[in-house]
Amino acid sequence: MSNTELLTAATARFAELLSHPEGVVAVISALLAGALIIASTIVKTIIPLRWLAVGSNVGFVIYGALGQAWMVLALHAVLLPVNLVRAWQMHRLTRRVRASAEAADLSGVWLRPYMKQRKLKAGSVLFRAGDLADRLYFLVEGQVEIVEGGYQIKPGQIFGEIAFFAPDRMRTGTARCVRASTVMSMDETTFKQLYFQNPEFGFEVVRMIAGRLSNDVRRLQQRLQPDVDEPKAPA
Repeated sequence: MSNTELLTAATARFAELLSHPEGVVAVISALLAGALIIASTIVKTIIPLRWLAVGSNVGFVIYGALGQAWMVLALHAVLLPVNLVRAWQMHRLTRRVRASAEAADLSGVWLRPYMKQRKLKAGSVLFRAGDLADRLYFLVEGQVEIVEGGYQIKPGQIFGEIAFFAPDRMRTGTARCVRASTVMSMDETTFKQLYFQNPEFGFEVVRMIAGRLSNDVRRLQQRLQPDVDEPKAPA
């Protein structure tokens, strides 16, 4: 079929659609869906992109149903629930991490669906000072200590995430299980996907880490602060 014949067939099909109300609705829906697809090319973040995809799916489903374009209908009927689920998942994750940050709750519940669980014996080493940071951890039960500073990790705490943002990405301490422990971990690739796909998630994670670092600085200052009440030696 030549280009002229294709154009003639398309024009005839378009005229046929516009000859009845259902066809007009189908054409308008297809045009709106196309506009949403064009808009999605300038969107830089994943959540708006997902909602634009949902809108275009709805438009093409309407077009396919009213215009009897069954392949278009089938394709977008499959894509619609996929985009809805992914958009809902990202919104849920954002709400959870924001609520955790606002409540100063670092329990990591919002990260659990993306983590893998391990059971470790007392004395097991999760990572050593100088190791490359490739995972962050969440202590479910048991006890872990950072050997160099004597800092104790308690159940419900996230640890090991700060090294992801260090210039050399090297561990500054050794994490060892004081007793039998259950630990969940997330690999760097998954963390980066969540971080870059959802700017709000990334912002809240950075804010959480900044809060952790501020607390560490305050503890260090308290340790280094001289005892002002200590009597001075006579001159």
